[in-house]
Order: sequence, then C-alpha cells, then structure tokens
Amino acid sequence: MKFWDSSAIIPICVEEQRSNSVQAIAKEDGELTAWWGTPIECSSAFASIRRENRISSDEEQMLRARLDIIVGYWGEISASEEVRIIARRLLLRHPLSVADSLQLAAAIVWAGNRPEGLEFVCLDKRLREAAHVEGFTVLPSQQIFDAIAVC
Repeated sequence: MKFWDSSAIIPICVEEQRSNSVQAIAKEDGELTAWWGTPIECSSAFASIRRENRISSDEEQMLRARLDIIVGYWGEISASEEVRIIARRLLLRHPLSVADSLQLAAAIVWAGNRPEGLEFVCLDKRLREAAHVEGFTVLPSQQIFDAIAVC
C-alpha cells in the first residue's frame, strides 16, 4: 500500500507522458491511499485542462467519472485536527503550498507518524523533496522522475 498525491493520480486519469510510469506503480500497488481533498485537487486540474481548450466539457466529465471510480476503491485519510496540526508544522519546515502541506500531513497520519520505509507516490518536485526529508520513500524513483520530467 502506498500514499498517492494528486499529482500522481491525475496522470492515471489523463493520458500524458507520465501516465505509463504512475499506472505501472498503481497496478503494482493495488491499494491506493489518498487524502480527502485529492478528488477536489484533481477536479481542479481537469477544469484547468478544459479551460486551456486541451479537452472538451464532455471529456472533462469522463475524467471526473474515471476519478470517481478510482476514489471508490482507495483508502482515504479524512480532514482532521491531527492533519491540520501536522500541516501547519510542515509549512514551517518546507516551501509547500497549503494543499501540498495537507497532502503530506495526511500521508504522515496514514503512516502513524512513522513514514520510514513507507512509499509516497508524487510527481511534484517540492512535495517529493519534503516527503523524502520527512522519511518517505518517494516514487517514482529519482531516476525515473528525472526521465519523465524531461519529456
């Protein structure tokens, strides 16, 4: 079981250069876990892609439906006082957005405050670095991340 950031969920839904890498990790995982706010972040990304005229409204609805199916199968870490406290602490330690601090805080709660040896799937550079510093093994590996970041 791995914790999944929104940045890694989006390429599962939207076909892009990074999709093969995260889809392979998802197939291997089988039991995705994510934060309560992940579907909102993904929906925001889908809306942005539509506003950029890269997809139609109908395609956006298909992406949202695909996401809903995935959400139905994953474990979810809810918004909580513990997540809020950890997110505030993370903002003091790392250059993260609010959403990213909440994602990482939820992952730390999922890890029982002991992330060492647990995997965090993420395609956002700052969040990857923060997750690594906090003790997670970050996927995809740095070598694969660097290769797909160039694409």
